[in-house]
Amino acid sequence: MARQLIECVPNFSEGRDAAKIQALVESIASTPEVVLLDRESDADHNRSVLTFVGPPAAVADAALRSVAKAVELIDLTRHQGAHPRIGAADVVPFIPIEGVTLEDCVRLAERVGQEIWNRLKVPVYFYEAAAKQPERVNLENIRRGQFEALLKEMATVPERRPDLGDPVCHPTAGAVVVGARKFLIAYNINLGTPDVAIAKRIAKTIRFSSGGFRYVKSMGVTLASRNLAQVSINLTDFEQTPMHLVFETVRREAERYGVPVVGSEIVGLVPKKALEMAAEYFLRSENFRPELVLENRIAEALSARTGLAEFLDALAAPTATPGGGSASAAAAAMAAALGAMVTRLSKQDSTPFEDDRRFFTEAVDRDAEAFQKVMAAYKRPKEERAPFVEEALHGAAEVPLQVVERAAAMSARLDALQVPAKFASDVAVAKALISAAKTGALENVRINLDSIQDPAFKEAVEARLTKA
Repeated sequence: MARQLIECVPNFSEGRDAAKIQALVESIASTPEVVLLDRESDADHNRSVLTFVGPPAAVADAALRSVAKAVELIDLTRHQGAHPRIGAADVVPFIPIEGVTLEDCVRLAERVGQEIWNRLKVPVYFYEAAAKQPERVNLENIRRGQFEALLKEMATVPERRPDLGDPVCHPTAGAVVVGARKFLIAYNINLGTPDVAIAKRIAKTIRFSSGGFRYVKSMGVTLASRNLAQVSINLTDFEQTPMHLVFETVRREAERYGVPVVGSEIVGLVPKKALEMAAEYFLRSENFRPELVLENRIAEALSARTGLAEFLDALAAPTATPGGGSASAAAAAMAAALGAMVTRLSKQDSTPFEDDRRFFTEAVDRDAEAFQKVMAAYKRPKEERAPFVEEALHGAAEVPLQVVERAAAMSARLDALQVPAKFASDVAVAKALISAAKTGALENVRINLDSIQDPAFKEAVEARLTKA
């Protein structure tokens, strides 16, 4: 069965009391199947950020345990710190890592939010992909005025009513914001001045809400313990707005005020690709690509030696999975790999094909897993089987449908490629593979639709197939 991994990065309004922070850590680390990856605490912000990963059910359990511990230990009426907050457990985001989608994380956020209210009586707001109201996609809108304002306004101002629970703050724990989002980089840049007004002006320059970079949220804060001002930044899409671009902009803006940048820090974890992009920029390497990184090349080589043989053995085995759906996704992955190869050799941007290759490679396992869920649903007692079978069939149709849609987009990209004639045969093979992938995936969609009873779902799928 394909591995499913979700990351959770809860932020707690405690960064000074070591015993309380350790209790929060232990509430997560003691959860079976969950791995704590990182812990960050900041006394000036009076905030801790814990990062953990695991399968969906275990991550949900760990998140609930940690929120309960925060409600038990943290009293917001006594809390002071540089970072905005509305809750003891301030924000609890779920991020898809492997074998899950953002939509899966939305459903998990909804389930966890409901449990927080049911068990702890802490009102819940949903944000980012899980937002129930457009204005709540942005976390800053929910946190406006912080706990002190929310305490007064939740019951009297309609716009401040929670998504779940009574419109009354928990007396000591406030409220909690739960959501689902893509990977976010928390990145702070420290200025060689105690003048927080400069940091605030720079933050206003770079953040999207004030006309700055599209995927940047930022604010200026004081680091009292170091007598410095800091530009505190969240990068919500580092591939669109990379770290090095933000750093260089902050540095140039600081120079306008006669202030140096004295350092920067990453809070939590950062994707390797973000650092590779920064390395390419600052080193000015004319031939830089991820394959030049030793560890990347070793991983790719080892995968090439074992992955294909193992997959073919599994495909040939007398078992229901992997089957035609997984084979279709694998064909699409090979087409994407060829697209990446010819674009690199012809000095073009290979990123879209690399993204396709990752998507289709993951789809190989997701398709097999979706079918296994269908089989498991049919094994349930007959009297309770129907809703589980229907839900599993929806998933079994969704995976190949996504392959069809992505394959159609990639097919158009291959048709538009302008490469030297010596690569024509490689492009032709890629086109043949992607055509086979689309045909095979479409067959899988159709066979699953035949067994689905939900007419609205069928209609939605047919509409998506028409567009593809």
